[in-house]
Amino acid sequence: MATNQLAILRPRSALGHPVPDRIWYAAYGSNTDPERLSGYLTGRGPGDAARPAPGISPGGCRDHTPPARSLALILPGLLYFATESVIWTGGRAFYDPHTPAGTPVRAYLLTLAQFSDIAAQEMYRRAGTDLDLTEAVRTGRSSLGPGRYETLVCPGTFDGLPVVTFTAPWRWREIGGNPPAAAYLRHIGTGLRATHGWSIGDTAGYLATRPGAAGHWTPSRVADLLIRPR
Repeated sequence: MATNQLAILRPRSALGHPVPDRIWYAAYGSNTDPERLSGYLTGRGPGDAARPAPGISPGGCRDHTPPARSLALILPGLLYFATESVIWTGGRAFYDPHTPAGTPVRAYLLTLAQFSDIAAQEMYRRAGTDLDLTEAVRTGRSSLGPGRYETLVCPGTFDGLPVVTFTAPWRWREIGGNPPAAAYLRHIGTGLRATHGWSIGDTAGYLATRPGAAGHWTPSRVADLLIRPR
């Protein structure tokens, strides 16, 4: 279970080799909501998405076991919204680790196989093959392709295990922003509130000021999303 106590990210240098068979998956987008993450684990897509989820494999992950733990972390870098999601019909969330900022995440303790299968589904690839995280853990970054969510990032460790996420290869200023859809934003806000213990106002203020959302979403409109039941 996640707690509202903020965990402290440790440097990658604290890790030994080889890469352990358990990792912390740092979710910064809709997977901050455990209900959404469950869709990738079990193969059940989000019920409030505008379209069927093409990336979710029918069987989900090889291992449907829920995460052993989850916790609140802040990653160095910026959350922004860009491109067009075929699932939500709005901008997707991405993480730029090189822009000075802080990105709150929900980190899930998963097996390497579970993380690999979730990453494959996000990349619209076939699940079932373990990823080699050696380069990402050693250098902080590795590329599996040029597309969105095909770049692995390891910003640090917690409790002796690597913290890993996936994002796009570009910087946030290198691509035009695109505002996220309401249902997508609701998942992110719901997950952040539950994980970090933020108020509706703080959550709305954060999301409404992220690049891509800023200028389209206001804190009051985001707060309304979080107040209304699904």
